[in-house]
Amino acid sequence: MYRLNWLLISLFYAVGFAQVERTTPLLLPVGSSLQVASLAAYELDSIAIYSKVDSIITNGIKNNAFPGAQILIAKEGNIIFHNAYGFHTYDSIQPVALNDMYDLASVTKILGPLPAIMKLVDEGKLNLDLPFSTYWKPWRRQKDKASITLREILAHQAGLEPYIVFLSKTLKNNGRFKKRFIRSTSNKRFTNEAFDGIYVKNRFHRKMYRIINRSEVSEEKKYKYSGLSFLIFPELITQLTGMPYAEYMQENFYKPLGIKTFGFLPSTKNFSNKIVPTEVDTIYRHTLTQGWVHDENASLLGGISGNAGLFGTAQDLAIILQMYVQGGIFNGNRYISENTIKEFTRVQYPENDNRRGLGFDKPYLGNAQFTLANAYPAPEVGASSFGHSGFTGTFVWADPEQQLVYIFLSNRVYPTRENRNIYDLNIRPAIQQIFYSAFDRSKQHNH
Repeated sequence: MYRLNWLLISLFYAVGFAQVERTTPLLLPVGSSLQVASLAAYELDSIAIYSKVDSIITNGIKNNAFPGAQILIAKEGNIIFHNAYGFHTYDSIQPVALNDMYDLASVTKILGPLPAIMKLVDEGKLNLDLPFSTYWKPWRRQKDKASITLREILAHQAGLEPYIVFLSKTLKNNGRFKKRFIRSTSNKRFTNEAFDGIYVKNRFHRKMYRIINRSEVSEEKKYKYSGLSFLIFPELITQLTGMPYAEYMQENFYKPLGIKTFGFLPSTKNFSNKIVPTEVDTIYRHTLTQGWVHDENASLLGGISGNAGLFGTAQDLAIILQMYVQGGIFNGNRYISENTIKEFTRVQYPENDNRRGLGFDKPYLGNAQFTLANAYPAPEVGASSFGHSGFTGTFVWADPEQQLVYIFLSNRVYPTRENRNIYDLNIRPAIQQIFYSAFDRSKQHNH
């Protein structure tokens, strides 16, 4: 009996929903895995924290910023806060659960192509300062792209167009699909399932690459966010590793890290986890989008892309962010060298007023001087911190100085992407600030 109880307790911890209040946080060895602790373990005022977070989230839900949300905070590898709020939709039928899966949108960029690119840099298969056309051959013939480096591309300093609406290439003037690109049933030339009953021509990705290859580059080299290269990175990763991109990520990162839910096309995977819906789409799918990627460009690539397409739980996100915070090591295994992580997460072109790292988002330059209303994200985050946001209402941030991981998941695009209150109410930085202030107070109190 004792043994069975002990087994159940270990299982409980492994799943990460322990209800036990630990009195002291575990001081974990370098590069260890995540544990479950509590706010009290860090002498934080949990009643104050819960009520502040509650009031921001409740206000958000009341103002249609999102129907529900989920927040996870890890300090020094200890998950000290993980809470779900609200419902999947405004009809309050399905409550948000801690193991729900979310469409991570652009957060995909730092969880999919980026770790692969860092590993390839470590292995000497990619060089940040050689022209990208060294690896992506079609760019050799494009005068304006031949000499652009991977560093410039990843720092959004290359002058590439921000976004191309490939969906418009597939629609007729009356809003119906062009049969030569999209069919309602699959055959051997149309095997890429973009959604229930929407099959994209297998070779459509080539058309997308051609349009990207020929897209304009602005003369002026300044910060301009562009997701275009992330549509071609999966193909590049496949070429350089000889392994399909999704499989490469699974084998080299997600599986060894112990990540259970990460991946593309979750609808095809029989997860018992519920998947939080995104938008009621009126242009393309003409129904509620759930379990299929929301981003149209990723969808036209058959749901497997570098700009969007990953789904996962907060718990699994915490693992990969903790690996970054620990300088590329997790649970005793090294995934990326510490130097490479440092290089990718530092500001690349500060002299150009560009705050970005390589692929990673960074705080505003001089962020600590700003008030919460003008900062990004919270003004208290460390200068070495980094993260990314996603169009669907997701946001992740990792702070190596403070050893803090912040994950915010929501579906702000439900029922429509016109819902912008998550930005107007500044919800995500405001919640982040609650935790930074709490740690600050506890430090002052203990000195």
